[in-house]
Parts: sequence; structure tokens; C-alpha cells
Amino acid sequence: MDRSSDTTSSVRLTVLAGPTAVGKGTVSADVRERYPDVWLSISTTTRPARPGEVPGVHYDFVTPEEFDQMVARGDFLEWAVVHGRHRYGTPRGPVLERLAAGRPALLEIDLAGARQVREAMPDARFVFLAPPSWEELVHRLVGRGTEDEAERERRLATARIELAAADEFDHVIVNDQVHRATDELIAVMGLPTSQGTAR
Repeated sequence: MDRSSDTTSSVRLTVLAGPTAVGKGTVSADVRERYPDVWLSISTTTRPARPGEVPGVHYDFVTPEEFDQMVARGDFLEWAVVHGRHRYGTPRGPVLERLAAGRPALLEIDLAGARQVREAMPDARFVFLAPPSWEELVHRLVGRGTEDEAERERRLATARIELAAADEFDHVIVNDQVHRATDELIAVMGLPTSQGTAR
């Protein structure tokens, strides 16, 4: 679904949101692999790092007290409590710096965060990444194996709410196959197809 005809190469912020386990991180990484000039914002979070996650690469991990201080200073473009437990936020400064420098910027965030960014930066592109089906989303979450059963249930409850909000976005991309979904996101962002590596 495409509710915006603007897929020019003008430098604008692109916001990618979608439910848990839909593959936002995988698609974002694929964009970055093909287009190293695209700047991918690193979220700040109060949750502990998962096995294999590198601070400053996957997330900036902070204590709840440090997060409180950042909120109080107005450091975040958006922040939210996700799955009723941990907080995530997008630092404002790095995003504005990259856009001012003319570099394409991509935010990979949740629904609540996307709504806040729309209030702050309504000219951004808003893209919803959807699963091929509910059953596939559940399969991906279980197969990931990074959450216990209680956490999976919390995430699936949130996912139902998020899926119902897809029509709030300018574009909806179904992640049925990673490279195909990436191709569609690249087109939405208006990136030159001759620059990316074909897959």
C-alpha cells in the first residue's frame, strides 16, 4: 500500500516500524549493507543486552536512571515503554545532524515511537513492515528463541495492537522475503538503484 507519491531522492527521514519479530532489524541491516551512506539510528534502551548484541552497535544500553536524565534534558526525538517493561528512545541530536549534512537517515522503531516522530517531524516517510500472516509472525518470534513464554505473550499482545495501526502509515511493506522487502523500502526511500548491490 502506498499513500504517498513522493519517492524522490530528496533527503528525508524514513521511519520503519512494525510488530515484534517482523524483521525490521534484518531489513534495515540489508539496506545498510547495500547503501553504506544510509545512516541507521541506534536506539537507547533500558533493557539488558541479548547474547551477541554489541553496545553502541545494536543499541546504547543505559540504566533506568540514565534514561530518566535523558528524558528530562529533552534528548529524545521519541521514547516509549515497549511491551510494558523496558524503555526505548531515539536520541534527537544525531538524527538532526545527519539530515542537516544531507545524509539519508533511517529510524527502526515501534508504533508508539513512530507516532511521536510524526508529531515532531511530519515530513518524514513512515513505513510499516508487516508479516505475511499472523501465523508466520508467531513462528518467527518462537523460532528466535530470545524470550521466555511470558515475554512472548507480552510481545504478541503488543503485536496485535500494532498490526491494527498499519493504515496510519504512508507505505506498508510485507516482509515475505527479506531482499524483496528491502528492494521495496529502497524504492520508497528514493535511493538510486544503481548504487545498491543487486541481490
